[in-house]
Amino acid sequence: MTVKTTLSFTDRHHHFLSEKVGQGIFATQSAAVAAALEQMMQDEAEREIALSALGQEIRARMETPRTAFIDQDDAFSAARATIGAARGT
Repeated sequence: MTVKTTLSFTDRHHHFLSEKVGQGIFATQSAAVAAALEQMMQDEAEREIALSALGQEIRARMETPRTAFIDQDDAFSAARATIGAARGT
């Protein structure tokens, strides 16, 4: 279903839309706006997934006993050695 609406744009945005339509990237300005909205919707969905995964990881780590913690020097020693080798030090 298509809904007709009226939108207002700054001169900068209007020029950009017109340019993209003129270049043939989008058939109409409406198609360009719809593509932008679809991208925003996809970005929002991906952000929600990432935040949920981050929350799950934080909860899992909070349940980790302190005895299982790794010292920060030990945790990054391999990375430091790799960087040092790459720098020739």
